[in-house]
Amino acid sequence: MTDFAERADLVAALDRADYLVDEGLATALFLAQNLRQPLLLEGEPGVGKTTAAKAMATVVGGTLIRLQCYEGISAAEALYEWNYSRQLLEIRLAEASGADVRAADLFTEEFLLDRPLLKAVRHPGPIPAVLLIDEIDRADDEFEALLFEFLGEQSVTVPELGTFQAVVDPVVILTSNRSRELHDAMRRRCLYHWIQFPDVERAARIVRRNVPEAAEPLVDAATAFVREARTLDLDKPPGVAEAIDWVGALHALGISQLDDGSVKTTLGAIIKTPDDLQRADDAISSHQLSAERSA
Repeated sequence: MTDFAERADLVAALDRADYLVDEGLATALFLAQNLRQPLLLEGEPGVGKTTAAKAMATVVGGTLIRLQCYEGISAAEALYEWNYSRQLLEIRLAEASGADVRAADLFTEEFLLDRPLLKAVRHPGPIPAVLLIDEIDRADDEFEALLFEFLGEQSVTVPELGTFQAVVDPVVILTSNRSRELHDAMRRRCLYHWIQFPDVERAARIVRRNVPEAAEPLVDAATAFVREARTLDLDKPPGVAEAIDWVGALHALGISQLDDGSVKTTLGAIIKTPDDLQRADDAISSHQLSAERSA
């Protein structure tokens, strides 16, 4: 286990794991690890929120446990559920042998299936698990309320068995794209950080880490172009993730120097809706967006 006593040590470890952080994000991740307080990361899609949790699992040395949220997600998928097939089998075996089966015999730890939150609580350590609750804004208000006990007390209650308290408090990171507003009670239980889209220089450094084989002028021009494209009135502005994918695609095509022609043929790597494609194409044609100016 790596226990970071200084923020600079965590920054250096994340750098070795090819995850570059600014001072604000470094501080938030450092406090989440040291205080074991849940950290809520918000920001536009593609700025590295999910990757932050993955990088933390790498540098801490713990297991990454991921709960992907979506509309309609249930408590059974997040907390725990009972192994009904095994319970049914137990009932049939008892009936075949003439034995009595009580409800208490069927609701024991033997039949309990750990889902992400309970799995994080029951993680044996000594290295803490890193729990990623991804895109919490996709879930509904009722699901948020299910998380309050866990986020506030690092525990999960199973009515039939009692309360399970964390053996080793996990590092908990929640992400949100702000598709809806989260409840105040959720925010009060968390540290908070908004991840900004990085400036061109840091974006280029991030892309180079992920596509080291790409020509440096290509990386510089592509990240500058993405930054410029974000000034358009797009429904889904491209993020760092799209810049990485784009540079990878350009390199795979043997392109080492960006120009408007190569941009137009590969625009689908960074622009993801028909309306946005049309806006970007029009901006290039009118020279509002220019690869040559970015290069």
